[in-house]
Amino acid sequence: MEEKLDRPFHLKERGTTVKTEVLAGLTTFVTAAYVLAVNPSVMSATGMDSGAIFTATALVCFLGTLVMALLTNYPFVLVPSMGLNAYFAYTVVLGMGYSWEVALAAIFLCGKRGKTSPMMYVLAVVSILKYVLI
Repeated sequence: MEEKLDRPFHLKERGTTVKTEVLAGLTTFVTAAYVLAVNPSVMSATGMDSGAIFTATALVCFLGTLVMALLTNYPFVLVPSMGLNAYFAYTVVLGMGYSWEVALAAIFLCGKRGKTSPMMYVLAVVSILKYVLI
């Protein structure tokens, strides 16, 4: 079994074993698993369904980590940013009074963390951005 896993993951080349990698994976999972418990709790404060949030969080974590592993061969776990989720829930939705649907639409249109969404370029090009922001 170790030989089969060595080919795609270069275990010997990196000076590791299957046992070490499995233990590292379990440790990383336990470290990041809090997101599966905390994220639905935070986001359900906005009125979102906590079961749906749990499922979406688990799928996003799994798919993101799988893509990272298969495309880059790096052992990185990708999970949602709890800081941004807390800001979304407690500041934008509960603090400012926007519904979670409107807040998600704003993220879709404007992007997040300083990254401009392609929708923002479309709005700017057709010159309706000034009407949307007023």
